[in-house]
Amino acid sequence: MSLADFWIVLLGCLSLCHAAPTIAPTISSEDEALAKIYLSRFYDDVGMTNVTTRSLISNITEDLEAMQAFFGLEVTGTLNNETVEVMKAPRCGVSDISRYGHFAGKPRWQKRLITYRITQYTPDLSRSQVDATIGKAFKLYSDVIPLDFKQVYSGTADIMILFKGGYHGDFYPFDGAGGVLAHANSPGQGQGGDTHFDDDERWTLTQRGVNLLLVAAHEFGHALGLDHSRDRRALMFPTYQYVNTNGYRLPDDDRRGVQALYGSRTPVPTTRPNPPPRPEPEPEPEEPTEDSRPDPLPNPKDEQCSRQLVFDAATSIKGDLYFFKNGYYWRKSTSNPGIRLTRVSAKWSRINRVDAAFEVPREDVAYLFEGRQYWGIRARTKTLLSGYPKPITSLGLPSSVSKVDAAVHVPTTGKTLFFVNNKYWSYDEARNQMDYGYPRYITQDFPGIGSKVDAAFENYGYLYFSNGPRQSEYYLPYRRVMRVLLNYGWLNCY
Repeated sequence: MSLADFWIVLLGCLSLCHAAPTIAPTISSEDEALAKIYLSRFYDDVGMTNVTTRSLISNITEDLEAMQAFFGLEVTGTLNNETVEVMKAPRCGVSDISRYGHFAGKPRWQKRLITYRITQYTPDLSRSQVDATIGKAFKLYSDVIPLDFKQVYSGTADIMILFKGGYHGDFYPFDGAGGVLAHANSPGQGQGGDTHFDDDERWTLTQRGVNLLLVAAHEFGHALGLDHSRDRRALMFPTYQYVNTNGYRLPDDDRRGVQALYGSRTPVPTTRPNPPPRPEPEPEPEEPTEDSRPDPLPNPKDEQCSRQLVFDAATSIKGDLYFFKNGYYWRKSTSNPGIRLTRVSAKWSRINRVDAAFEVPREDVAYLFEGRQYWGIRARTKTLLSGYPKPITSLGLPSSVSKVDAAVHVPTTGKTLFFVNNKYWSYDEARNQMDYGYPRYITQDFPGIGSKVDAAFENYGYLYFSNGPRQSEYYLPYRRVMRVLLNYGWLNCY
């Protein structure tokens, strides 16, 4: 059963069991089902996570009013024909719930050159037409902000682009012609910025079908950090509306929004001063070759692109991401597009496997946990610090804890969170001691991520909690799950 069919069955049952005062009697049952699916997808704060029958019913009116207000309709909380027509309009697949014109936390790219790669093309247009149109869409932004965009044809780019219908590797399958046209992720490593187009649409360069330039430019706005706009003249208005693309430039609302994130592009001077000499970078330590000791656990190389991949631990170290499994780790580097599997003991000879890991960037230190002990790593050089291992009880964990399931440092609070079974502790790095009142239940303070955490890490202001093969992207200031992912998506599996 598809996600849409599930919602139709579930919500159809609810409408039989409960009188829904928000639905006008003149609306057909098909439109009722469409409306409820639409609201749950684009206006529900937490999606399907921990939604009960009672909360679902009580939220319909509130979500409907929010939708009507967003589109400038009469706010009645009642489903009417005008509202249904807006819901049926082709649109972007990104939710309209936001407090700002930017995504929560205002994520943005931290570098000037952004690469992109088109991995699957549409048969509706030639490859050269798609390449040229995607390039024009990015140029709308590079004309007004100090970012440059470069197309690459192999490896992993910052923004991965594909055309594919139906299920296409994430939790947001497309719904056929009409409806959702495309969607994109906000900036960040891994799947951040990735943009998907529904290939069941008929993509064109004109008014007929769906104009690729307009939709691509809208989605790349999301990939740069823009959320939907309430201004109907804006490119970032959520529903598709054709305008003449000859000489098209970014509308004022969108230009102001993206410049608020990145600043304005200044004119290039006619004579350029000589740039200062670049400092020589420190050589990056090479990944070690394998040692000759037998594997205590199966080599996980065949699991890299498995949808059932479960991480033992994960952490960032100096901008790179490390994902640990069965005494090995995958390293996702910001400077090297490839991902290499390395044995932990070949890199750090005293450690056999890693149960949990975290980095404290301001101290240039990362910590790796194995059983009842942990090691300190100099983040810059990736070398073990002296004086380790230390017992985990030295952190204030009770002696009854035989291992830490996951750990993550939150730079904005200065706290490090330790997860054990269905509870967690909060450690104050400034005071070097556990906070009072812990442990607490995970479900009590992190709604939506589940009752257990297998691996956790911080990236671009978001926390990522893995529970089995599923992963929750969590924004701590809102205490809200933003997206649900699969672990393997970080490992260049497309």
